[in-house]
Amino acid sequence: MTGRTAFVATAELLGWWAALVLLWLVFIGTVDTLERIVGASAAAVGALAARAGRQAVSWR
Repeated sequence: MTGRTAFVATAELLGWWAALVLLWLVFIGTVDTLERIVGASAAAVGALAARAGRQAVSWR
């Protein structure tokens, strides 16, 4: 993996993570510390799944 490829992969994961965290914040009411940790973790898993899914259907 080259430096540029690693940067693009990291940027994509961060983009997915940020979008999923924002979506989670829209749907959640009050937020305490445990809910923040769970939400951020679930968003990280979702970001990894979204990247893997995009890679699976990519023709590169």
